Amino acid sequence: MEPATPAAPAVRETLERLLASETFGRSERARRLLRYLVEREQAGEADRLKGLSIAMDVFGKDRDFDAATDAVVRVQAGRLRELLDQYFANEGIAEPVRIAIPRGGYVPSYELNAIRLPAEAKPADTGQAASPSTDTAGAAPAPTSHFDNLAAAELAIPAATAPSLTRQLRFFWAAMVLIIAMLGVLVVRQGNAFLNNDDAAAPVETAGATGSVSAQAFENLPLIYIAIKADGPEAARVASSLRAGLAGFDTIDFIGRDADAARDTSADPVSFVFDIVPGPAAGNVAIELQSVATGRVLLSRNLTPAESAPGAVESSIASLLTSTVPASGAIYSYIDQSDIQTGQIGCLVLDDRYYLDQSAKTHEAAYRCLEKLAGEGTKSSLVYSELASLHLEAVNNHYAYPPSASIEQAMSFAHRAIQMGPMSPHAHRAYGYLNSRLGNTDEAIRWMRKAYELNPYDLGMAAAYGYGLIFAGRYQEGTPILGHAVETFSGHPTWWDYGLFVGAFMQGDTKRAAIASESLRTTASKSHYLAARLIGAKISGRDKLASELANELTAEFPKFAANPRATFVDRKYPADLTDRLVQSLRSAGIGNPS
Repeated sequence: MEPATPAAPAVRETLERLLASETFGRSERARRLLRYLVEREQAGEADRLKGLSIAMDVFGKDRDFDAATDAVVRVQAGRLRELLDQYFANEGIAEPVRIAIPRGGYVPSYELNAIRLPAEAKPADTGQAASPSTDTAGAAPAPTSHFDNLAAAELAIPAATAPSLTRQLRFFWAAMVLIIAMLGVLVVRQGNAFLNNDDAAAPVETAGATGSVSAQAFENLPLIYIAIKADGPEAARVASSLRAGLAGFDTIDFIGRDADAARDTSADPVSFVFDIVPGPAAGNVAIELQSVATGRVLLSRNLTPAESAPGAVESSIASLLTSTVPASGAIYSYIDQSDIQTGQIGCLVLDDRYYLDQSAKTHEAAYRCLEKLAGEGTKSSLVYSELASLHLEAVNNHYAYPPSASIEQAMSFAHRAIQMGPMSPHAHRAYGYLNSRLGNTDEAIRWMRKAYELNPYDLGMAAAYGYGLIFAGRYQEGTPILGHAVETFSGHPTWWDYGLFVGAFMQGDTKRAAIASESLRTTASKSHYLAARLIGAKISGRDKLASELANELTAEFPKFAANPRATFVDRKYPADLTDRLVQSLRSAGIGNPS
């Protein structure tokens, strides 16, 4: 059986971490070349990845470029292969996807990376057998999101970093105290009902990469600290921006003071610290994200003086935080790999998985998990925000679960989220999304703008605001906002690409629209996504692909193919957008000509 091919969102997230890594931090040419090769291949343009086009597009050569006398492409490709090998052997050993540039060409290849926990990193002196590897690649279905990929990989810890015996014993006794305390809480609160749930709710007691058993309260979120270890105006600006950014995320608990070195780190399996340290050159500032419990570096990014300058530092920090702090970021990925999950963290992982792989199965898993937390009396506004959005998704996509889904029930969840979290960006975004579905354009924009203002450092909120503007018919305003989010954060969900397709399409930017539509090709089959891909293929002159997509659309969605206008009207698309889409589909052979 052929190995499963990683999905596009998983590839994009791996690319983002590669480009931000220490391994690639000192080679701007390697970063440019890698981004170009992966993005062109992912856009369906692998046939363009020849020496001449690479020389022109990446290294600024003209059409007179002669590979026989100028070896820049071959040399840089060789250097890139060396850096990729170095990254995946060290800093990126636990990446769910491995990217390679096979020799003899420039087209990237991708493979899933199932890594087992090495024997020397198993729990020591606990009197327990290590938990078995979760790598079940032979039995599991092909992953369709980066979290599916991560579920097949456990974190590898080199023997050289194994804790000393003293640290292990301290770690063990702290863990035992924590277990006894939490068992008492669980008995009192009758938490066993949650533990007896199906796979949608991750176990609370697990042996993870920390080498100890961890039991967390169900509503815990990742705990984030800052440690400032650099001086100078650049470091001060970075620290100030980082504080402002972290304070706006409701997917974490942010401690607004520096990390306390005296804390018992063994009791902090879901605690993390952003270290601000001097960079490799004068004026540079480096940011390292570490697990408090293990000291493992999840991300290391060097900011140049230009990137930390006034007016630029906010954008740099927004990119960094969007790749680390939301449920799709490095922190949740690390927790998910390590099997150290609270109820809420596990549910948010499932919620993010749905938006990367929008299917009835992933939707039901996320919904049931969040629904269970709500039934147990959660105090989290975030749970009700995501329940509101998922409930509306059930209405829009006619999912079987929950039965009798209605916009009224979705709105009830959204109201509850706003009441519980009046300053929650997620709650405001969910409320805006529901108003958009109801056709309340002005209200939708108002709530989504507020979500963006509450946390301008979350590119997800910026994307939602831009998306809302686009589907309110304000293409000139919304497309640049959404486009910036898409270009800044590679690991974004596919609805960003669909919104960018619509905005570019309505502005007449056919090239950008076609590229955005290509990003939808690995997602779950949806009528409007297939329609976007068909229009993108048609406007880019790929008639054979357009014909294949037209046939697929007609076979899979006959009702839509017969009358696409009805679907667009039902989804409250602006009239001019509906007309343009219907006209373009009709020219491709889709829809009733009457």
